Amino acid sequence: MKKILIFFLIIIVLIAFLSLILAITQKVSIGEKKVALIRIEGIILDSRKVIGELREYSKNSSVKAIILRVDSPGGGVAPAQEIYDEILKLREKKKIIVSMGSVAASGGYYISSPADKIVANPGTLTGSIGVIMELPNFEGLMEKIGVKTQIIKSGKHKDIASAFRTMTKEERKILQAVLDDVHDQFIRAISETRNIEYEKIKELADGRIFTGKKAKELGLVDELGNLEYAIKLAGELSGIEGEPRVISKKEKFSLWDILFGGDFPKELIKDGFPTVRLKYLLTQ
Repeated sequence: MKKILIFFLIIIVLIAFLSLILAITQKVSIGEKKVALIRIEGIILDSRKVIGELREYSKNSSVKAIILRVDSPGGGVAPAQEIYDEILKLREKKKIIVSMGSVAASGGYYISSPADKIVANPGTLTGSIGVIMELPNFEGLMEKIGVKTQIIKSGKHKDIASAFRTMTKEERKILQAVLDDVHDQFIRAISETRNIEYEKIKELADGRIFTGKKAKELGLVDELGNLEYAIKLAGELSGIEGEPRVISKKEKFSLWDILFGGDFPKELIKDGFPTVRLKYLLTQ
């Protein structure tokens, strides 16, 4: 019995000792100046995760700068605009540096533009300042298989995006006006955050892509370099002496998360039903 009690006493003492060491380590690290790294990869379908990380780091006084590692061809207009707005607000508190990966185009460039500094690799694909709307048309297929649709609507243009008939000239004009409006929002956002004349951005905003090297010449990015260079730059701009400590969220990855925990199933379901969807997206 005594041996068992001694054993448990030793375990309790070890746990207390380790807890003390951990507490001391945490206290030391709290005062340490850091930079946070947020990765934005793939198609931008939702803004919640990125905004959540931005807000969490904004409240952390030890985080002096935030690096956004952008490797994305863009995505939905609304989530890109939400991330853009959040970065603008956070920029008033902390330095924001963007490090572009292989691709940071369309919506990927949109969310990069409000950063204090944009760093791209010479071979990064960026730009693609434009908006796209893709609407399927199954009319020919429906005729071949002998299926007809009956539409009952309360407004003349309620079925403007119908996949079961050809679009009229008037409908195309309406949708083009919507597209032009969102495109103009894109151009103005870049003009304001990059401090470049509206007309100059408009000339470049025809959907074309640029290498990081060419984008620097045009003023769309600030410097050429890799992620390590961006980290060093973030430290310098935020007044951190020496090599800054980098913190980031660990990605949880599992088949369950892909199928049931993220936005993939919802986006797949939404894409299964034809509808009007505006995208800041580099298409391949």
